[in-house]
Amino acid sequence: MKIILVAFLGTLMVLNPVFPQESDITSNLYETYEKYKEKKLDKRRIKHHVLQPLIAKYNADPRFSVDKVGESIEGRDLSLISVGSGKTNVLLWSQMHGNEPTATQAIFDILNFLSSDDFQDEKMEILRNLTIHFLPMLNPDGAERFQRRNLLGVDINRDAVRLQSPESRSLKRVRDSLDADFGFNLHDQSIYYNAERSEKPATISYLAPAFNYEKDISEKRGNAMRIIVFMNNIIQKYAPGQVGRYNDDFEPRAFGDNIQKWGTSTILIESGGFANDVEKQEIRKLNYVSILSAIYTIAKENYRNIAIEEYELIPENDRKLFDLKIANVTYNLLGKDYTLDLGINRLEVDKEGNNDFWYSSRIIDQGDLSTYYGYESFDAKGYLIKQGKAYQKSFEKMADVMLLNPIDLLKEGYTQVRVKNIPFDLLESPLPIHIIGNTYKPGNLQLEVGINPTFLLEKDGKLHYAVINGFLIDLNSGKSDFKNAMIYR
Repeated sequence: MKIILVAFLGTLMVLNPVFPQESDITSNLYETYEKYKEKKLDKRRIKHHVLQPLIAKYNADPRFSVDKVGESIEGRDLSLISVGSGKTNVLLWSQMHGNEPTATQAIFDILNFLSSDDFQDEKMEILRNLTIHFLPMLNPDGAERFQRRNLLGVDINRDAVRLQSPESRSLKRVRDSLDADFGFNLHDQSIYYNAERSEKPATISYLAPAFNYEKDISEKRGNAMRIIVFMNNIIQKYAPGQVGRYNDDFEPRAFGDNIQKWGTSTILIESGGFANDVEKQEIRKLNYVSILSAIYTIAKENYRNIAIEEYELIPENDRKLFDLKIANVTYNLLGKDYTLDLGINRLEVDKEGNNDFWYSSRIIDQGDLSTYYGYESFDAKGYLIKQGKAYQKSFEKMADVMLLNPIDLLKEGYTQVRVKNIPFDLLESPLPIHIIGNTYKPGNLQLEVGINPTFLLEKDGKLHYAVINGFLIDLNSGKSDFKNAMIYR
């Protein structure tokens, strides 16, 4: 069914009043997203074999072509999925870093959209003017292990000149064979990036890479900047203030910089963090909406009317976010009270098979962190840090511990429970209290960068909060976004 469209580029018209009035597919793409979302890809830890039935579906569809364009070091196929008949070639590649899968998911959402019966007029405009090529999961060996580098230990994004990796050679060969007009270099970045001088995460960050040390702006690079301005205005509608811009210092080994130099208008897109979006599903949706909208404006060539000057107005990326920031807490050291801020991150530890993870948190910084921010922030002025105790009773097995009320134990000052027989395959405590083995001897709490953040917060002689493995727990209400505590054997 044809979807009725509303005004095109509403926010962009404010910045560029000469921009021609067009139909806006952006709002409708956002509102109808669930219809096209590829449900088989609902977690970040995607494996190559999961993609193969999806790719086979497009191989069987006469509107699409699927070509094997190379293999990884371990022999996994690299597939190029193409659609459209236009003279302008657009190349999108994702997951050259194996642990950066957000855009891979969005690519298959876009493919679902392009194969649907909806938006017929808009898709006709796209597919008549463009030929779109998707190279998802360039680094399948890294994806298998959920690691950044490939099996050779090489960062593919720094192998554009030497081309030692077969994955690198495949990307270079595809780019050259297509002589692509536009390239979308799709990545994930750390969730701890923020938009400069802002507490807001850099949910999406962009870069039109430089092609020389002088950072010259050619027509091709200028077009990439215009597309980024266009996409920024879309993201601002759904994640206001949550866009960053990468530093454009020239990196002669990088694929983005070289592909720009080779004559392709290259747009780097980095998917960062978004509050309460651990699996980056909302960010995936923003990728889908903004990339499809950008493809549409490329097809219509409306980007040519966008002022390049708007590109420099996008705030630069910064890295001043923590999962949890505790400010102004009192810490007694050697009999003297000090005021500290604590920056805490919850670090993911992959389970065997790299399909799931648990958290092992760390204090990342401490001292005056007044220029830093947190996804969660707590002003602990008036609260004193207290070390937790080990519960005096030792339990035989975990089943006994599961009968306890951990909040009651925390209120009494206990942050650890001793268990004689801890299952070998149990990696993390499901309760907001650490599990320790029979012979484990807890040390004295001394706050320093790198330790696991576990302590209690006391005010007026009463315990009000606990921090267990970096998760803040309100002992009065029980409120917390707690996921797991630690096991110390």
